[in-house]
Order: sequence, then structure tokens, then C-alpha cells
Amino acid sequence: MPRDLPPLGSTVWVVGDGYIPPGGSGADPALHSHESICMLNAGDVDAVVEISVYYTDQEPAGPYTLAIPARRAHHQQINALRDPEPIQPGRDYCLVIRSSSPIVVQHTRLDSRQSELALMSTIAYPAA
Repeated sequence: MPRDLPPLGSTVWVVGDGYIPPGGSGADPALHSHESICMLNAGDVDAVVEISVYYTDQEPAGPYTLAIPARRAHHQQINALRDPEPIQPGRDYCLVIRSSSPIVVQHTRLDSRQSELALMSTIAYPAA
């Protein structure tokens, strides 16, 4: 694969619609309601990613720091972020994702509160 292509992605991404549906149907943990950000680092340099969570009724949480090696994908469930604090289901939020090198970010929500599951996925907004 040629290495002289421009970098893929951006260094700042925004997810404007965050909401982890509370609860879920069934006992399978893979089918619990959740949100994820899927990040691709197609570059030749490892990326350090910081995620800030903005709420409607309090100051932002974070940053949550992740490392994504060069030429790798990383799928991060928002429900699994714990440090500096967990993100609670049933609350509206937005994400600002900053990366030390260009990445691509996709946002996905699984709503399993009913037995008929709902899955939504969209590209995040590349702000810089």
C-alpha cells in the first residue's frame, strides 16, 4: 500500500447525540443497550486520544485517555469508560474526541430495551 497518501481522518471529532439507553432485554451482555465509538488510526504514528463528555446539567467529564496503535482499529464502548468517572445510562451527552494524530470516528448506539433491537450508526463530525 502506498505510504505517500494524505493522512485519513481528523484530529478533533464531535458526537452530538449521546444517550445510553437504560436497561435492555435478554441476559446476553453483548445485547445490553450501549454506545460505542469506533476509531481507525490508518496512519504510521500511534495516536493518543482524549474524550471529553459534555452534559446538559453539569460540567464536562474527562478527559478519558486511550491509545490507538498505528494502522489499527479500536472499538470503545462508552459504557465501559470508568476513569475519571462512569458515564451513566439515561442521560443526554455529547462527546468531543481529540487525537494526537488523524483518526476516523464512527458512533454507534444499540437500544435493546425492547426485544426488537434498534441499531443506529453514523460518522462523527470531523471538526479539525
